[in-house]
Amino acid sequence: MPSRAIREFPPAVALAAALSMASPGLATAQPVTLRASSWAPPSHPLSQAQARWCEDVGRVTSDRVRCNLLSKPVSAPPGTFDAVRDGLADLSFSVHGYTPGRYPTTHLAELPFSGGSAEIASAAYQRVFARHLAVLNEHRGLKVVTVFTHGPGQILSARRPVASLADLNGLRLRVDGGSVIEIGKAIGATLVMKPASESIELLASGAIDGAFSPAEQVSSLRLDKAIRYRTSVPGGLYNTSFAFVMNQSAWDRIPKNDQAAIERVSGEYAARLFGRAWDHADRRGVALMQAAGVSTIVPGKAFVDELRALVAPLERKWIVDARAKGLANPEQVLREFRAEVARLQ
Repeated sequence: MPSRAIREFPPAVALAAALSMASPGLATAQPVTLRASSWAPPSHPLSQAQARWCEDVGRVTSDRVRCNLLSKPVSAPPGTFDAVRDGLADLSFSVHGYTPGRYPTTHLAELPFSGGSAEIASAAYQRVFARHLAVLNEHRGLKVVTVFTHGPGQILSARRPVASLADLNGLRLRVDGGSVIEIGKAIGATLVMKPASESIELLASGAIDGAFSPAEQVSSLRLDKAIRYRTSVPGGLYNTSFAFVMNQSAWDRIPKNDQAAIERVSGEYAARLFGRAWDHADRRGVALMQAAGVSTIVPGKAFVDELRALVAPLERKWIVDARAKGLANPEQVLREFRAEVARLQ
């Protein structure tokens, strides 16, 4: 009989056997290891924020859930969401705009005037995503840990200052995807589609005259050596929408109590984590530009009013596209997002 067998063992062994019979998973539970992938260098704010989140997950689960950073990315950035969905990695991040037309509601966070801080824009975005956009299931097959944005995109120029939209005439500006392409077209910019990593070479050769870019790229790519002017649009010319995602099967194999603990460091908590990392990198980029003597232009009301009028059709397009995806009240959601940004400023 089982009770007799337990009495014949030493007390500690008998207790373990009893617990095993009472709750079979308890004695055999093994730590869950999440394979994390990053296509950015280890020093990049994206990689650093992912690593900090993994540390937080280990802390709140008493290391029952851990991350293992893979030695190389499982995909180029445009294929990352699919790679995580297909199980090539359990965890990673990427840019929605790298797969045009696939995540139309996420353009909400990319429109101009979304805030002067990545942390604030990311927190506001995650709140609105959780309330209105997640149910649309654009990330089908993925567990969305959080959504977030980079810092406010600005105009960097090596050739001349941009104090009005007319000053963009004749300038070739690098962009690398997302809504910034449509914004650039709307304001009459000449765009060159090239990866950010090629910026220094393109500037040195004269192939481009500048870029639409957050200040972070000045530090990560050392653009302070080539840029002479920065136009800092109040509230940002654009942002870029990201998602930090987990393979759904990987999430499902995490015990429920640890899932609940991980949720406490996901959502807005994680959005702020990524946003703070980007804000820190932006501040470093601004400091480098100041040290290099880069001139900063803060455009006035006429510039902002003209910009607002030119990009208004993009807002209307987002409303139409979001309604087509099933969002019942896109106008209200856009107002709500901007109200959240203003509330958090």
